Amino acid sequence: MTTRESTRVQRAVRLGSTGPEVFPLGLGCMGMSGMYGATDEAESVRTIQAAIERGVTLLDTGDFYGMGHNELLVGRAVAGAGRRDRVQISVKFGALRGPDGSWNGFDARPAAVKNFAAYSLKRLGVDVIDIYRPARLDPAVPIEDTIGAIADLVKAGHVRHVGLSEVGVETIRRAHRVHPIVDLQIEYSLASRAPEAEIFPALAELGISATLYGVLSRGLLAGSKPKGPGDFRAHLPRFTGENRERNEGVVGALQRFAAGRGMTPGQLAIAWVLARQPALVPVIGAKTRAQLDDALAALDRPLSGGDLEALEALAAFSGDRYGAEQMRHLDSERR
Repeated sequence: MTTRESTRVQRAVRLGSTGPEVFPLGLGCMGMSGMYGATDEAESVRTIQAAIERGVTLLDTGDFYGMGHNELLVGRAVAGAGRRDRVQISVKFGALRGPDGSWNGFDARPAAVKNFAAYSLKRLGVDVIDIYRPARLDPAVPIEDTIGAIADLVKAGHVRHVGLSEVGVETIRRAHRVHPIVDLQIEYSLASRAPEAEIFPALAELGISATLYGVLSRGLLAGSKPKGPGDFRAHLPRFTGENRERNEGVVGALQRFAAGRGMTPGQLAIAWVLARQPALVPVIGAKTRAQLDDALAALDRPLSGGDLEALEALAAFSGDRYGAEQMRHLDSERR
């Protein structure tokens, strides 16, 4: 066993009571397909492959990222050199896109679930999807029907595990009664702590893990800004108007806090999540090998209890994580 493999086993985190063991940071690939502006496809492939070489085992994608582009990219990156056997591929499905990139609703009917899975398997170039999950709750389809369709795919050998994304406690319980759920994907960061109140306690009760996206609040915590009209952050409340101005002041304070501890702002944001939720798995949206290296360094720079208290006292962010219309449709935000 190599040193790297030994470290990976020592640090492994299990996804729920029935899921696989994974490295404590996952790689989110959405940003490699244009959601945050222009990308370099060759660098994206090299970044995924570098992550695998560094021990990362969980890759997160969605069939609607770049209208299939992201799955094709991930498929290219994991092909050959035994890489497929070293990773768990998590796929979200259900969002409907138009040829112009528009968003046209959501479909989680059982027939659609199986159709989406067939196309994902082909684009990824794999025989089985490790974790398959609806990206959102379809209000027109009982969650039992959607999860039942994924359970059929598990029985047929096309899917290994079932996950959820952005749903609330009632939906989690209903889904888990149909088939064991290994993890819920939910946004969580210094700027988005709502899951702590009800969702995380319910997951712990049920033996379900969580994969945490938006750990850098879509780059906000690292000082990143929207890069043109193709960058969808330009439409998010935290990046616009008075919220943007107030949040820039908070980010400046966080940058000074990080510098005082020899850390980058990104490392600080990741280290905070690792300290607050050590049993859960942050998913990091690194688009380049340099960003990947920066993120992985957070594993070796833990924060103390005093650091957490001081950091949280600074984190007075303004604005919701999505626009008002999207927030109304998020099952995870219903109270």
